Amino acid sequence: MSDWEADYDEDGVAVEKPANAAPAPAPWQSPQNAFYGVKVGTKFGAAGEVGFWGDGGGRGPTPRTDQFTRRIERGAPRPRAFIDEGMRSSPSVTITVDNSHIGRIIGRGGSKIREIEENSGARIKINKGVYKGEVAIFGSSVSQQKAQEMIKDLVANDNSRFHNAPGRGRDCGGGTNERDKKSVWSTAQLQAANVAPAHATIDWDTIRANMHNYKELKWKDVPPMIKKFYIEAESVSKLTVEEVSKWRKENNDIFVDDLKEEGEKRPVPKPCPTFLEAFEHYPDIMESIKQVGFSKPTPIQSQAWPVLLSGEDLIAIAQTGTGKTLAYLLPGFIHMDGQPIPRAERGGPGMLVLTPTRELALQIEMECNKYRYKGYKSICIYGGGDRRGQINLVKQGVDIVIATPGRLNDLQMNDLLNLRSITYLVLDEADRMLDMGFEPQIMKILIDIRPDRQTVMTSATWPPGVRRLSKSYLKDPMMVYVGTLDLMAVNTVQQKVLFVHEEEKKSYVFDFIRNMLPEDKVIVFVGKKLVADDLSSDMCLQGLAVQSLHGGHEQCDREVALKDFKDSRVRILVATDLASRGLDVHDVTHVFNYDFPRNIEEYVHRVGRTGRAGRSGAAVTLITRENWRMAPELIPILERSGQEVPVELILMAERYEKHKREKELSNPRGGYGQGGRRSGGERGGRDRGQNWGF
Repeated sequence: MSDWEADYDEDGVAVEKPANAAPAPAPWQSPQNAFYGVKVGTKFGAAGEVGFWGDGGGRGPTPRTDQFTRRIERGAPRPRAFIDEGMRSSPSVTITVDNSHIGRIIGRGGSKIREIEENSGARIKINKGVYKGEVAIFGSSVSQQKAQEMIKDLVANDNSRFHNAPGRGRDCGGGTNERDKKSVWSTAQLQAANVAPAHATIDWDTIRANMHNYKELKWKDVPPMIKKFYIEAESVSKLTVEEVSKWRKENNDIFVDDLKEEGEKRPVPKPCPTFLEAFEHYPDIMESIKQVGFSKPTPIQSQAWPVLLSGEDLIAIAQTGTGKTLAYLLPGFIHMDGQPIPRAERGGPGMLVLTPTRELALQIEMECNKYRYKGYKSICIYGGGDRRGQINLVKQGVDIVIATPGRLNDLQMNDLLNLRSITYLVLDEADRMLDMGFEPQIMKILIDIRPDRQTVMTSATWPPGVRRLSKSYLKDPMMVYVGTLDLMAVNTVQQKVLFVHEEEKKSYVFDFIRNMLPEDKVIVFVGKKLVADDLSSDMCLQGLAVQSLHGGHEQCDREVALKDFKDSRVRILVATDLASRGLDVHDVTHVFNYDFPRNIEEYVHRVGRTGRAGRSGAAVTLITRENWRMAPELIPILERSGQEVPVELILMAERYEKHKREKELSNPRGGYGQGGRRSGGERGGRDRGQNWGF
């Protein structure tokens, strides 16, 4: 008779008997990763109680709180190993173990825990917590000791198996099965794995050296490349330093800089004030320019062309609408045509232009087709378009790829587009691509482009993210920026600021539209897609011809909306910031900011949709109480472009700065204030009790 049967009768009632005179067993030493501790739920946080009882039916672990109770109510005999807490002969022993060992203790289908209960005569109950679990052992002192020893062996074997085995099987619950017996590892290998030393420290220097060697091996067989194609015109070479400085000052205050980190600074090529001075030796380019009808290059083009034709990497910073696209396209044509490898033998495109949005990509493709050079074929790859059709165009052969990073990365990762032949790379609107989170895709794309390529980066702003990007992807670039590196709106646009209440916005925009002249064309910028649909619907109900443009529309609808607006079928376009960049419509006369943009950079880009290519334009911006945190940033934008700064805007900015200082003083750690709001005035104008300065 077992100890359990000696202590209890068949009905589970305790049998009174003299106290056991046997000496108390030696205290059990807890195995590695097993600890005595407080019960789950008090220290580790309980995640539920699971009770196990072995009835020989082959069922796995079963919650004792429902199925066992129903068995008793039906008159079924209690399980042999079950001991109620009120009937135990010795205080329970509690062991705290990691959750990773509980599966080993339970076994597959509860086989291990039933085996422990049957062999020891103890009752085991497991409470599994979030990180650690509790194993409670009930029964006589002898049965508890025997159960502890069995659990100790299981946990010790689990540690050895987890840490030292050369491969982990799927049978994490323990128990030997046929698959374990037929292991692919020999006995000697298993024994060697059990005594294997600790993992060696990773030698990162060796890994980096091997990575460098891998790059050299990967690109050692690439064909040679030519970068220098510039022949300075005689009239340009005769310009003195003073004349060059004067010309740059008079043409929107052009600044140039050599960003070479080591060695002596290089002289920046002199600007080319005319098309002929830049492309005198390339008659096909001159013929395309004559067909378009431009009279003279823009300032950024005049300075960028000699730098790029000289083979240098370039960072071009200029306001929107100043001709940055043509500044890199024409040198790119010449670069591709001058390579020693014939087009048929290159195995892929020679020029890649990465852009943030579909609209900008389509616009650049139009510019490529406008200045078509020696039959070079360009395609546009963007998300939302016909993927199968784009793949077919790639397979037919292409020279210039204009793409958004997401779709290009898709084709690249599926080996549908070969980028090894790219020798001329353009990152257009780099600041916008960073804002949209495209940097990981750009990094993946550049892995397959040869490192000695010529790279051009254009941007309208020069934030820290773009500076970091330029150091990573360009090699000793030169910088050309027009005006100032400080954020600045186009000076050919008259900017007007109106202070209104939120509910008055619609009346203001409809009053503006009613006063438009027949030749006027306006983009109404809003902050949300829903507002764009709502406002355009209201205009349609009033008989106005209008189109809306936002990211919620299908690509075909977006293209139709843009075409209708460019062709002047409609003269009102309601759009989100999707249209703030890359939308090149020369005859836009007005920009109406129905909602103030989320940041001041987007304000500059919105304003730049008008006043393009030297034309004049006007921008009207509605400001409400909720926009007061933007007032301090808007004032310098207006001042730099020579605009009048309203007194109300100055007062609003002062109120906001004062409010921000008070918040910082009340919460010097910069954490959260009352109600979980951030300090620093993020509540905006929602506090109606304050005087906001207007």
